[in-house]
Amino acid sequence: MTLIKSISGIRGTIGGKAGDGLTPIDIVKFTAAYGSWVVNKTQNKKIVLGRDARISGEMVNNLVIGTLQGLGIEVIDLGLSTTPTVEIAVPMENAGGGIILTASHNPKQWNALKLLNEKGEFISDADGKEVLEIAEAADFAFADVNELGKVVSNDTYLQKHIDVILALPLVDVEAIKKANFKIAIDCVNSTGGIFVPALLKALGVETVYELYCEPNGEFPHNPEPLPENLTEIAKVVQNKRADLGIVVDPDVDRLCFVNEDGTMFGEEYTLVAVADYILKNTPGNAVSNLSSTRALRDVTEKAGGEYNAAAVGEVNVVNQMKATNAVIGGEGNGGIIYPELHYGRDALVGIALFLTHLAKEGLTISRLRSTYPAYHISKNKITLTPEMDIDALLIKVQEKYKNEKTSTIDGLKIDFANEWVHLRKSNTEPIIRIYSEAENETVAENLAKKIISDIKEILQLN
Repeated sequence: MTLIKSISGIRGTIGGKAGDGLTPIDIVKFTAAYGSWVVNKTQNKKIVLGRDARISGEMVNNLVIGTLQGLGIEVIDLGLSTTPTVEIAVPMENAGGGIILTASHNPKQWNALKLLNEKGEFISDADGKEVLEIAEAADFAFADVNELGKVVSNDTYLQKHIDVILALPLVDVEAIKKANFKIAIDCVNSTGGIFVPALLKALGVETVYELYCEPNGEFPHNPEPLPENLTEIAKVVQNKRADLGIVVDPDVDRLCFVNEDGTMFGEEYTLVAVADYILKNTPGNAVSNLSSTRALRDVTEKAGGEYNAAAVGEVNVVNQMKATNAVIGGEGNGGIIYPELHYGRDALVGIALFLTHLAKEGLTISRLRSTYPAYHISKNKITLTPEMDIDALLIKVQEKYKNEKTSTIDGLKIDFANEWVHLRKSNTEPIIRIYSEAENETVAENLAKKIISDIKEILQLN
Protein backbone atom coordinates (compact mmCIF):
# COMPACT_ATOMS: atom_id res chain seq x y z
CA MET A 1 0.00 0.00 0.00
CA THR A 2 1.19 3.51 -0.79
CA LEU A 3 0.37 7.00 0.48
CA ILE A 4 2.14 9.97 -1.11
CA LYS A 5 1.80 13.52 0.26
CA SER A 6 3.22 16.04 -2.19
CA ILE A 7 2.72 19.17 -4.27
CA SER A 8 0.36 17.05 -6.38
CA GLY A 9 -2.00 16.45 -3.44
CA ILE A 10 -2.74 13.43 -1.27
CA ARG A 11 -2.46 10.32 -3.43
CA GLY A 12 -2.55 6.68 -2.49
CA THR A 13 -3.80 3.18 -3.08
CA ILE A 14 -7.17 2.25 -1.67
CA GLY A 15 -7.20 -0.08 1.35
CA GLY A 16 -4.71 -1.27 3.96
CA LYS A 17 -3.91 0.25 7.32
CA ALA A 18 -4.33 3.93 8.14
CA GLY A 19 -1.22 5.85 7.14
CA ASP A 20 -0.12 3.18 4.68
CA GLY A 21 -2.73 3.80 1.98
CA LEU A 22 -5.59 6.13 1.15
CA THR A 23 -7.91 4.71 3.81
CA PRO A 24 -11.15 6.32 5.04
CA ILE A 25 -9.27 7.58 8.09
CA ASP A 26 -6.63 9.26 5.92
CA ILE A 27 -9.29 10.74 3.63
CA VAL A 28 -11.12 12.29 6.58
CA LYS A 29 -7.92 13.56 8.19
CA PHE A 30 -6.57 15.32 5.11
CA THR A 31 -9.99 16.63 4.05
CA ALA A 32 -10.49 18.10 7.53
CA ALA A 33 -7.05 19.70 7.40
CA TYR A 34 -7.65 21.18 3.96
CA GLY A 35 -11.15 22.43 4.82
CA SER A 36 -9.83 24.08 7.97
CA TRP A 37 -7.00 25.67 5.99
CA VAL A 38 -9.45 27.10 3.43
CA VAL A 39 -11.67 28.65 6.09
CA ASN A 40 -8.70 30.06 8.02
CA LYS A 41 -7.11 31.51 4.89
CA THR A 42 -10.17 32.87 3.08
CA GLN A 43 -12.96 33.04 5.69
CA ASN A 44 -14.99 31.36 2.92
CA LYS A 45 -17.04 28.32 3.89
CA LYS A 46 -17.74 27.04 0.40
CA ILE A 47 -15.76 24.33 -1.46
CA VAL A 48 -16.35 22.86 -4.93
CA LEU A 49 -16.00 19.08 -5.29
CA GLY A 50 -15.79 16.90 -8.38
CA ARG A 51 -14.49 13.44 -9.25
CA ASP A 52 -13.46 11.17 -12.07
CA ALA A 53 -15.20 7.83 -12.61
CA ARG A 54 -12.80 5.48 -10.86
CA ILE A 55 -14.34 2.69 -8.78
CA SER A 56 -13.42 4.18 -5.39
CA GLY A 57 -14.76 7.61 -6.34
CA GLU A 58 -18.19 7.31 -4.75
CA MET A 59 -16.77 6.07 -1.46
CA VAL A 60 -14.14 8.82 -1.31
CA ASN A 61 -16.70 11.42 -2.40
CA ASN A 62 -19.06 10.47 0.46
CA LEU A 63 -16.29 10.71 3.04
CA VAL A 64 -15.09 14.08 1.74
CA ILE A 65 -18.61 15.55 1.67
CA GLY A 66 -19.39 14.36 5.19
CA THR A 67 -16.12 15.73 6.54
CA LEU A 68 -16.59 19.14 4.92
CA GLN A 69 -20.16 19.29 6.20
CA GLY A 70 -18.84 18.45 9.63
CA LEU A 71 -16.59 21.50 9.43
CA GLY A 72 -19.59 23.70 8.64
CA ILE A 73 -18.58 24.07 4.97
CA GLU A 74 -21.05 24.26 2.09
CA VAL A 75 -20.18 21.72 -0.61
CA ILE A 76 -20.93 22.37 -4.29
CA ASP A 77 -20.88 18.80 -5.59
CA LEU A 78 -20.34 18.58 -9.35
CA GLY A 79 -20.44 14.78 -9.27
CA LEU A 80 -18.71 13.13 -12.24
CA SER A 81 -16.55 15.90 -13.64
CA THR A 82 -13.05 16.73 -14.88
CA THR A 83 -10.10 18.40 -13.23
CA PRO A 84 -10.28 21.52 -15.44
CA THR A 85 -14.05 21.77 -14.96
CA VAL A 86 -13.64 21.94 -11.18
CA GLU A 87 -10.87 24.52 -11.65
CA ILE A 88 -13.23 26.70 -13.67
CA ALA A 89 -16.11 26.21 -11.22
CA VAL A 90 -14.24 27.42 -8.11
CA PRO A 91 -14.07 31.12 -9.09
CA MET A 92 -17.47 30.95 -10.82
CA GLU A 93 -18.98 29.77 -7.52
CA ASN A 94 -16.98 32.31 -5.48
CA ALA A 95 -15.73 29.36 -3.44
CA GLY A 96 -12.77 29.30 -1.08
CA GLY A 97 -11.26 26.27 -2.79
CA GLY A 98 -11.89 23.02 -4.58
CA ILE A 99 -11.11 19.31 -4.35
CA ILE A 100 -10.82 16.97 -7.32
CA LEU A 101 -10.99 13.27 -6.50
CA THR A 102 -8.75 11.66 -9.08
CA ALA A 103 -5.42 9.88 -9.31
CA SER A 104 -5.10 11.15 -12.88
CA HIS A 105 -3.15 8.59 -14.96
CA ASN A 106 -2.61 6.09 -12.13
CA PRO A 107 -4.28 2.64 -12.33
CA LYS A 108 -7.67 1.95 -10.77
CA GLN A 109 -6.39 0.99 -7.29
CA TRP A 110 -5.25 4.59 -6.81
CA ASN A 111 -7.20 7.71 -5.89
CA ALA A 112 -6.24 11.16 -4.67
CA LEU A 113 -7.37 14.50 -3.32
CA LYS A 114 -6.13 17.28 -5.61
CA LEU A 115 -6.41 20.58 -3.76
CA LEU A 116 -7.23 24.00 -5.26
CA ASN A 117 -7.07 27.55 -3.90
CA GLU A 118 -9.77 30.21 -4.28
CA LYS A 119 -8.58 30.96 -7.85
CA GLY A 120 -9.19 27.38 -8.92
CA GLU A 121 -5.44 26.76 -9.17
CA PHE A 122 -3.43 24.08 -7.39
CA ILE A 123 -2.28 25.19 -3.96
CA SER A 124 1.37 26.17 -3.63
CA ASP A 125 4.08 24.07 -2.03
CA ALA A 126 4.02 26.35 1.03
CA ASP A 127 0.24 26.07 1.32
CA GLY A 128 0.46 22.33 0.91
CA LYS A 129 2.92 22.14 3.79
CA GLU A 130 0.49 24.12 5.96
CA VAL A 131 -2.27 21.62 5.16
CA LEU A 132 0.01 18.70 6.06
CA GLU A 133 0.98 20.36 9.35
CA ILE A 134 -2.69 20.83 10.23
CA ALA A 135 -3.35 17.18 9.37
CA GLU A 136 -0.46 15.81 11.42
CA ALA A 137 -1.39 17.93 14.43
CA ALA A 138 -5.11 17.16 14.00
CA ASP A 139 -5.53 20.91 14.43
CA PHE A 140 -9.16 21.17 13.37
CA ALA A 141 -12.48 21.55 15.13
CA PHE A 142 -15.85 20.42 13.83
CA ALA A 143 -19.07 22.45 13.82
CA ASP A 144 -21.93 21.87 16.22
CA VAL A 145 -25.21 20.41 15.00
CA ASN A 146 -26.80 23.75 14.12
CA GLU A 147 -23.80 24.83 12.01
CA LEU A 148 -23.30 21.80 9.75
CA GLY A 149 -22.63 22.55 6.11
CA LYS A 150 -25.11 21.86 3.35
CA VAL A 151 -24.59 20.04 0.06
CA VAL A 152 -25.67 21.51 -3.27
CA SER A 153 -25.55 19.21 -6.31
CA ASN A 154 -24.72 21.11 -9.50
CA ASP A 155 -24.66 19.43 -12.90
CA THR A 156 -24.48 22.61 -14.99
CA TYR A 157 -20.72 22.84 -15.35
CA LEU A 158 -20.39 20.49 -18.31
CA GLN A 159 -22.24 23.06 -20.40
CA LYS A 160 -20.61 26.03 -18.68
CA HIS A 161 -17.15 24.62 -19.46
CA ILE A 162 -18.07 24.07 -23.10
CA ASP A 163 -19.60 27.55 -23.35
CA VAL A 164 -16.45 29.33 -22.14
CA ILE A 165 -14.35 27.30 -24.59
CA LEU A 166 -16.62 28.16 -27.52
CA ALA A 167 -16.43 31.85 -26.56
CA LEU A 168 -12.63 31.95 -26.97
CA PRO A 169 -11.58 34.11 -29.97
CA LEU A 170 -9.10 31.47 -31.21
CA VAL A 171 -11.68 28.65 -31.22
CA ASP A 172 -13.28 28.68 -34.68
CA VAL A 173 -16.35 26.44 -34.71
CA GLU A 174 -17.16 27.22 -38.34
CA ALA A 175 -13.69 26.18 -39.50
CA ILE A 176 -14.01 22.90 -37.59
CA LYS A 177 -17.48 22.23 -39.01
CA LYS A 178 -16.25 22.94 -42.53
CA ALA A 179 -13.36 20.48 -42.12
CA ASN A 180 -15.93 17.69 -41.53
CA PHE A 181 -13.55 15.71 -39.36
CA LYS A 182 -14.13 12.04 -38.59
CA ILE A 183 -12.70 11.47 -35.13
CA ALA A 184 -12.14 8.38 -32.95
CA ILE A 185 -11.91 8.90 -29.19
CA ASP A 186 -10.67 6.78 -26.25
CA CYS A 187 -11.85 8.08 -22.87
CA VAL A 188 -10.67 5.09 -20.79
CA ASN A 189 -14.16 4.59 -19.27
CA SER A 190 -13.92 7.74 -17.18
CA THR A 191 -15.48 11.20 -17.28
CA GLY A 192 -13.98 12.06 -20.65
CA GLY A 193 -16.66 9.72 -21.97
CA ILE A 194 -19.22 12.34 -20.93
CA PHE A 195 -17.33 15.54 -21.66
CA VAL A 196 -15.39 14.84 -24.89
CA PRO A 197 -18.39 13.72 -27.02
CA ALA A 198 -20.39 16.72 -25.76
CA LEU A 199 -17.57 19.10 -26.68
CA LEU A 200 -17.09 17.58 -30.13
CA LYS A 201 -20.81 17.87 -30.83
CA ALA A 202 -20.72 21.54 -29.79
CA LEU A 203 -17.75 22.06 -32.13
CA GLY A 204 -19.76 20.69 -35.03
CA VAL A 205 -18.03 17.32 -35.36
CA GLU A 206 -20.70 14.95 -36.66
CA THR A 207 -18.76 11.68 -36.98
CA VAL A 208 -17.32 10.38 -33.72
CA TYR A 209 -16.23 6.79 -33.13
CA GLU A 210 -16.43 6.20 -29.36
CA LEU A 211 -14.09 3.77 -27.62
CA TYR A 212 -14.37 3.21 -23.86
CA CYS A 213 -16.71 6.10 -23.17
CA GLU A 214 -18.80 4.49 -20.41
CA PRO A 215 -17.81 6.25 -17.14
CA ASN A 216 -17.75 3.13 -14.97
CA GLY A 217 -14.15 3.33 -13.76
CA GLU A 218 -13.21 -0.03 -15.29
CA PHE A 219 -10.10 1.10 -17.14
CA PRO A 220 -9.72 -1.22 -20.16
CA HIS A 221 -5.98 -0.58 -20.35
CA ASN A 222 -3.33 1.33 -18.43
CA PRO A 223 -4.91 4.81 -18.31
CA GLU A 224 -1.70 6.73 -18.97
CA PRO A 225 -1.95 7.94 -22.59
CA LEU A 226 1.32 6.45 -23.81
CA PRO A 227 1.78 4.74 -27.21
CA GLU A 228 1.95 1.23 -25.75
CA ASN A 229 -1.50 1.74 -24.18
CA LEU A 230 -3.18 3.06 -27.33
CA THR A 231 -3.04 0.15 -29.74
CA GLU A 232 -6.82 -0.28 -29.88
CA ILE A 233 -7.68 3.28 -30.84
CA ALA A 234 -4.89 3.19 -33.42
CA LYS A 235 -6.71 0.26 -35.07
CA VAL A 236 -10.07 2.06 -34.87
CA VAL A 237 -8.60 5.13 -36.57
CA GLN A 238 -7.22 2.97 -39.38
CA ASN A 239 -10.27 0.74 -39.79
CA LYS A 240 -12.75 3.64 -39.78
CA ARG A 241 -10.46 5.80 -41.91
CA ALA A 242 -10.80 8.55 -39.35
CA ASP A 243 -8.95 11.82 -39.70
CA LEU A 244 -7.47 11.49 -36.23
CA GLY A 245 -7.85 9.93 -32.82
CA ILE A 246 -8.18 11.79 -29.51
CA VAL A 247 -7.17 10.26 -26.17
CA VAL A 248 -7.59 11.72 -22.68
CA ASP A 249 -6.67 10.45 -19.23
CA PRO A 250 -9.24 9.70 -16.48
CA ASP A 251 -9.55 13.29 -15.24
CA VAL A 252 -9.25 14.91 -18.69
CA ASP A 253 -6.25 17.14 -18.09
CA ARG A 254 -3.91 15.25 -20.42
CA LEU A 255 -4.40 14.98 -24.17
CA CYS A 256 -2.78 13.15 -27.03
CA PHE A 257 -3.57 12.45 -30.66
CA VAL A 258 -3.36 9.53 -33.08
CA ASN A 259 -2.49 10.19 -36.73
CA GLU A 260 -4.77 9.11 -39.56
CA ASP A 261 -2.46 6.15 -40.34
CA GLY A 262 -2.58 4.85 -36.75
CA THR A 263 0.84 6.22 -35.76
CA MET A 264 1.20 8.47 -32.74
CA PHE A 265 1.29 12.26 -33.04
CA GLY A 266 3.29 12.14 -29.81
CA GLU A 267 2.05 13.45 -26.45
CA GLU A 268 5.07 15.78 -26.33
CA TYR A 269 3.81 17.45 -29.50
CA THR A 270 0.29 18.15 -28.22
CA LEU A 271 1.61 21.29 -26.51
CA VAL A 272 3.94 22.10 -29.41
CA ALA A 273 1.10 22.12 -31.96
CA VAL A 274 -1.30 24.13 -29.79
CA ALA A 275 1.49 26.58 -28.91
CA ASP A 276 2.30 26.98 -32.61
CA TYR A 277 -1.30 28.01 -33.27
CA ILE A 278 -1.52 30.33 -30.26
CA LEU A 279 1.84 32.03 -30.94
CA LYS A 280 0.98 32.64 -34.61
CA ASN A 281 -2.10 34.55 -33.47
CA THR A 282 -1.00 35.93 -30.08
CA PRO A 283 2.66 37.03 -29.88
CA GLY A 284 4.16 36.14 -26.54
CA ASN A 285 6.13 33.69 -24.46
CA ALA A 286 5.80 29.99 -23.66
CA VAL A 287 6.68 27.74 -20.73
CA SER A 288 6.98 24.00 -20.23
CA ASN A 289 8.70 21.85 -17.63
CA LEU A 290 12.27 20.62 -17.66
CA SER A 291 11.21 17.17 -18.89
CA SER A 292 9.46 18.49 -22.01
CA THR A 293 10.69 18.52 -25.60
CA ARG A 294 13.00 21.20 -26.99
CA ALA A 295 10.56 21.53 -29.90
CA LEU A 296 8.48 24.01 -27.87
CA ARG A 297 11.53 26.21 -27.44
CA ASP A 298 12.16 26.07 -31.19
CA VAL A 299 8.56 26.92 -32.11
CA THR A 300 8.43 29.76 -29.57
CA GLU A 301 11.67 31.36 -30.69
CA LYS A 302 10.66 31.03 -34.34
CA ALA A 303 7.51 33.02 -33.52
CA GLY A 304 9.61 35.72 -31.83
CA GLY A 305 8.76 34.74 -28.27
CA GLU A 306 10.84 33.69 -25.30
CA TYR A 307 10.82 30.16 -23.94
CA ASN A 308 11.36 29.33 -20.26
CA ALA A 309 11.51 26.00 -18.41
CA ALA A 310 10.02 25.29 -14.99
CA ALA A 311 10.33 22.50 -12.47
CA VAL A 312 8.00 19.57 -13.08
CA GLY A 313 4.55 20.03 -11.55
CA GLU A 314 1.62 22.05 -12.80
CA VAL A 315 1.88 24.68 -10.06
CA ASN A 316 5.54 25.29 -10.98
CA VAL A 317 4.69 25.75 -14.64
CA VAL A 318 1.85 28.12 -13.76
CA ASN A 319 4.13 30.21 -11.54
CA GLN A 320 6.70 30.49 -14.32
CA MET A 321 3.98 31.38 -16.83
CA LYS A 322 2.78 34.21 -14.61
CA ALA A 323 6.34 35.42 -14.01
CA THR A 324 7.08 35.60 -17.76
CA ASN A 325 3.62 36.63 -19.00
CA ALA A 326 3.40 33.46 -21.09
CA VAL A 327 0.42 33.16 -23.45
CA ILE A 328 0.68 29.38 -23.59
CA GLY A 329 2.30 26.70 -21.47
CA GLY A 330 1.99 23.22 -20.11
CA GLU A 331 3.78 19.94 -19.85
CA GLY A 332 5.09 17.42 -22.33
CA ASN A 333 2.71 14.79 -20.97
CA GLY A 334 -0.07 16.31 -23.08
CA GLY A 335 -1.03 19.02 -20.60
CA ILE A 336 -2.21 22.31 -22.15
CA ILE A 337 -2.43 25.45 -19.99
CA TYR A 338 -4.12 28.33 -21.81
CA PRO A 339 -4.35 31.34 -19.43
CA GLU A 340 -6.91 33.07 -21.65
CA LEU A 341 -9.31 30.52 -20.14
CA HIS A 342 -7.70 29.49 -16.83
CA TYR A 343 -4.39 28.46 -15.28
CA GLY A 344 -4.83 24.71 -15.34
CA ARG A 345 -4.13 21.79 -17.67
CA ASP A 346 -7.23 21.37 -19.78
CA ALA A 347 -7.64 18.68 -22.43
CA LEU A 348 -11.00 20.11 -23.54
CA VAL A 349 -9.67 23.53 -24.49
CA GLY A 350 -6.68 21.74 -26.03
CA ILE A 351 -9.03 19.74 -28.29
CA ALA A 352 -10.86 22.88 -29.44
CA LEU A 353 -7.65 24.81 -30.17
CA PHE A 354 -5.96 21.86 -31.90
CA LEU A 355 -8.95 21.12 -34.16
CA THR A 356 -9.15 24.80 -35.10
CA HIS A 357 -5.43 24.76 -35.94
CA LEU A 358 -5.73 21.54 -37.96
CA ALA A 359 -8.77 22.85 -39.84
CA LYS A 360 -7.15 26.17 -40.71
CA GLU A 361 -3.88 24.57 -41.83
CA GLY A 362 -5.80 22.24 -44.16
CA LEU A 363 -3.29 19.43 -43.60
CA THR A 364 -3.61 15.84 -42.49
CA ILE A 365 -2.58 15.42 -38.88
CA SER A 366 0.54 13.45 -39.83
CA ARG A 367 1.55 16.20 -42.26
CA LEU A 368 1.05 18.81 -39.54
CA ARG A 369 3.27 16.77 -37.24
CA SER A 370 6.01 16.68 -39.85
CA THR A 371 6.19 20.48 -39.89
CA TYR A 372 7.64 20.52 -36.34
CA PRO A 373 11.25 19.91 -35.27
CA ALA A 374 11.86 16.19 -34.92
CA TYR A 375 13.01 15.13 -31.48
CA HIS A 376 12.70 11.79 -29.76
CA ILE A 377 12.18 11.38 -26.01
CA SER A 378 12.95 8.17 -24.18
CA LYS A 379 11.02 7.79 -20.92
CA ASN A 380 12.36 5.36 -18.36
CA LYS A 381 12.08 4.81 -14.63
CA ILE A 382 13.78 3.07 -11.73
CA THR A 383 11.71 1.77 -8.82
CA LEU A 384 12.79 3.18 -5.47
CA THR A 385 13.63 1.26 -2.35
CA PRO A 386 13.15 2.81 1.13
CA GLU A 387 16.89 2.91 1.87
CA MET A 388 17.79 4.73 -1.35
CA ASP A 389 19.25 8.25 -0.79
CA ILE A 390 18.06 9.99 -3.95
CA ASP A 391 19.69 13.36 -3.25
CA ALA A 392 23.10 11.79 -2.67
CA LEU A 393 22.69 9.70 -5.81
CA LEU A 394 21.92 12.74 -7.98
CA ILE A 395 24.91 14.63 -6.54
CA LYS A 396 27.19 11.79 -7.62
CA VAL A 397 25.68 11.70 -11.12
CA GLN A 398 26.13 15.49 -11.37
CA GLU A 399 29.76 15.15 -10.34
CA LYS A 400 30.31 12.56 -13.06
CA TYR A 401 29.01 15.06 -15.64
CA LYS A 402 30.47 18.22 -14.10
CA ASN A 403 31.84 19.37 -17.47
CA GLU A 404 28.33 19.57 -18.95
CA LYS A 405 25.65 22.20 -18.33
CA THR A 406 23.48 21.03 -15.43
CA SER A 407 20.40 22.28 -13.59
CA THR A 408 19.21 21.26 -10.13
CA ILE A 409 15.95 23.24 -10.13
CA ASP A 410 14.14 19.91 -10.10
CA GLY A 411 16.20 16.79 -9.63
CA LEU A 412 19.08 16.88 -12.11
CA LYS A 413 19.02 17.90 -15.77
CA ILE A 414 22.12 17.50 -17.89
CA ASP A 415 22.18 19.49 -21.14
CA PHE A 416 24.54 18.18 -23.78
CA ALA A 417 25.09 19.97 -27.10
CA ASN A 418 22.39 18.11 -29.02
CA GLU A 419 20.54 16.15 -26.35
CA TRP A 420 19.57 16.20 -22.68
CA VAL A 421 18.66 13.90 -19.83
CA HIS A 422 16.51 14.69 -16.78
CA LEU A 423 16.45 12.63 -13.58
CA ARG A 424 13.89 13.36 -10.88
CA LYS A 425 11.93 11.66 -8.13
CA SER A 426 8.27 11.32 -9.08
CA ASN A 427 5.65 13.23 -7.07
CA THR A 428 3.03 10.59 -7.83
CA GLU A 429 4.80 7.20 -7.75
CA PRO A 430 7.73 5.65 -5.79
CA ILE A 431 10.10 5.87 -8.77
CA ILE A 432 12.89 7.94 -10.31
CA ARG A 433 11.91 9.16 -13.77
CA ILE A 434 14.66 9.30 -16.37
CA TYR A 435 13.80 11.28 -19.49
CA SER A 436 16.26 11.75 -22.34
CA GLU A 437 15.82 13.55 -25.66
CA ALA A 438 17.81 13.65 -28.88
CA GLU A 439 17.26 14.21 -32.59
CA ASN A 440 17.54 10.46 -33.09
CA GLU A 441 15.57 7.76 -31.28
CA THR A 442 18.58 5.48 -30.93
CA VAL A 443 20.72 8.25 -29.45
CA ALA A 444 17.97 9.09 -26.92
CA GLU A 445 17.63 5.44 -25.91
CA ASN A 446 21.38 4.96 -25.61
CA LEU A 447 21.72 8.10 -23.51
CA ALA A 448 19.05 6.80 -21.12
CA LYS A 449 20.78 3.41 -20.94
CA LYS A 450 24.11 5.11 -20.19
CA ILE A 451 22.62 7.13 -17.32
CA ILE A 452 20.80 4.08 -15.91
CA SER A 453 24.10 2.19 -16.07
CA ASP A 454 25.82 5.06 -14.22
CA ILE A 455 23.14 4.97 -11.50
CA LYS A 456 23.43 1.21 -11.04
CA GLU A 457 27.22 1.51 -10.84
CA ILE A 458 26.95 4.22 -8.16
CA LEU A 459 24.43 2.15 -6.17
CA GLN A 460 26.71 -0.90 -6.29
CA LEU A 461 29.66 1.16 -5.02
CA ASN A 462 27.54 2.18 -2.04
